Amino acid sequence: MQSIREIYKIGYGPSSSHAIGPVRASVIFLEKNPEIENFKVTLYGSLAATGKGHQTDVAIEKAFSPKNVEIIWNAEEELPLHPNGMLFEAFADDKKIDEWTVYSIGGGDLRDDTGILNDEVVYKHKTLSDILEYCSGNGKTFWEYVEDCEGPEIWDFLKDVWGIMKSTIVQGLDNEGVLPGEIKLPRKASNYFMKAQNSKGAMQNQGMLFSFALAVSEENAAGGEIVTAPTCGSSGVLPAILYYLEREEHINESKIYRALATAGLIANIVKRNASISGAEVGCQGEIGTACAMAAGIAAQIMGGSLRQIEYAAEMGFEHNLGLTCDPVLGYVQIPCIERNAIAAGKALECAVYALFSDGGHKISFDEAVKTMAETGRDIQSAYRETGIGGLAKNWKPFHK
Repeated sequence: MQSIREIYKIGYGPSSSHAIGPVRASVIFLEKNPEIENFKVTLYGSLAATGKGHQTDVAIEKAFSPKNVEIIWNAEEELPLHPNGMLFEAFADDKKIDEWTVYSIGGGDLRDDTGILNDEVVYKHKTLSDILEYCSGNGKTFWEYVEDCEGPEIWDFLKDVWGIMKSTIVQGLDNEGVLPGEIKLPRKASNYFMKAQNSKGAMQNQGMLFSFALAVSEENAAGGEIVTAPTCGSSGVLPAILYYLEREEHINESKIYRALATAGLIANIVKRNASISGAEVGCQGEIGTACAMAAGIAAQIMGGSLRQIEYAAEMGFEHNLGLTCDPVLGYVQIPCIERNAIAAGKALECAVYALFSDGGHKISFDEAVKTMAETGRDIQSAYRETGIGGLAKNWKPFHK
């Protein structure tokens, strides 16, 4: 498996697969053809179907500026390796001198016909069951295992990650108004936060958690700076849980960094053995993974054993199986923003449930991941980020 640095990418919303990935590919192709002034980028499949709502064209044009780039939308054709395919072409004197077919495979990652880019092996184990057995046999925690594989410098990286996550929440709680795009969706994080502060007991706790998840998701939808966790569309779940526990449980930042290490490990397993791409497996690969990450680390922070952490992550994943990706008008707004808040609440519930148990359960996290991959293959393409099924099909603009 790769470094967890590839899970936590710092960039700008609203989509890791539709914005961060295409921008990374654009930069690579530009660096390969520095003297060329004229380019063409053809977007295929899901990338073309919802690219305008995800601001893919805007992101690519910014990456190529001040050079000339023509963008072609081909939603009817899907390239063989992934629904999010791109063809980059470079022209000099109307003659094509270079081309590159590449895929944005989720979380800002790229692959071409040679394989996944930057696919350096950092972790020798490939399943959480194997890691659990190794850690149990060596008296280690999950985060210690991450440090062993990544080196102590990973903590400086995770410190930076947490700094940006916190900053995004603070900005999201402060910002108000309408999000960009045709839906005209108003921000809710600030309002939810104020209402939560004036509530008591369970209402206050849940309202706070919702507001933190909404803050990140709304910043993402507005094109603000976020950290993929593991994607842009699901970036609100993990920071919300961490910010909530920092406030309510008064945990120090060292525990936050350790939690981020464990969460990155959980996401890494999903990414390696299934997918975190909504276009490939539906939202179960995005929100499902984020919920598993958040549930697992909430159990860790609250004193859970290795088995309880694994159980919490499995539940967070299992109870999002079959979740479709059906963004209205292609924007990462409906149902994406609300879904982050609900998943954050579910993650905390899964952690508490696991902590009340002895950690024993019948379905392993790895079996849930395998099931998600199979389910993703069975989901019709209309429900995998194409914007032609589900809520995207049935939504009417006059709804409030």
